[in-house]
This record gives sequence, structure tokens and C-alpha cells, in this order.
Amino acid sequence: MTPDDTGGWPAAELDPVRRLRVLAAGIPGAHVTEGRVDAPYARVAALLGDLEGDFGRIVPDMEGLRVVRREGVRVEALARSRYGMRARLRGEQRPGWCWMQSRFLLLGAAAAPDGDDGTRVAFTGGVRVPGRAALVPLGVRREGERSLRRLNGLLRTGG
Repeated sequence: MTPDDTGGWPAAELDPVRRLRVLAAGIPGAHVTEGRVDAPYARVAALLGDLEGDFGRIVPDMEGLRVVRREGVRVEALARSRYGMRARLRGEQRPGWCWMQSRFLLLGAAAAPDGDDGTRVAFTGGVRVPGRAALVPLGVRREGERSLRRLNGLLRTGG
């Protein structure tokens, strides 16, 4: 990036995990669960990137997710929770990055290489408070920790 591209302002590139932390920091009630897994980045990114398959096996509340439109990195999907709730999510997906939201739901997952044989991962999400840009903080930490455990389990079993 040249100085003219930024209008003279400093520019910094953030890896997907740091980007997720920055976005979540602007949402009241959001919590980011971050951890390291002993698996190559390409393998972890492939699991997180499989929205209609492995992603639902990793995110505890997700019963199913069906992509209905994709244009480059932009994605629109229909989600169904294990509790019967449904949402039309819109957002962005690219290798190591997924951020999707609806009027009442937010899902975020990120991965970044960590050394030769590991990957840093981060999860955030939750239910939005109607009429506010906040998330209901109940269960957010627990769901993130469960997502990390499920990802580790899939990696151990070859998922």
C-alpha cells in the first residue's frame, strides 16, 4: 500500500484472529474465546470454511447452515439452531475468516497460522438484544469454549 492509498494515515494489516478481536470489541456483551490448536492452518481453515458441513459440527448451537448466495467473499446463509430458531445471516467468508450476522444473531470465527505446526483460532457470537447493538452475554463464553473443544475433537479424529 502506498502512502497515497491511505491519505497519509498509517495502515496496518491484521491477521483474521486480531481482526475478529477488534470487531468484537465494538459490540457490547461480545466475548472472544481464543486458543491454539496443534494442527496446520490449512486443515483448520478448511474445517471452519465448510459452512454447510464441519462449521455446524464446531459451533454448538448450530443445527444446520445452508448457503443461499455467494458473491466473492460475501455470503448469505440460512441458519437453524438446535432450539428451532432460524436466521438469515449475511456476511463475509474467506480462508481463516467468517463473520456473519442477522438482525438477532452474530457468528464469528477466525484462524491464523501460529508457528510451523499450530493455528490460533477465535470464536465469538451470540444473540443480539432487539433494538440495540449489544449481545446477550449469557452463555457466550461457554459456547466459545465448547466450539474450541469441538474443533480440537474433530482435528483429533481426522474430521
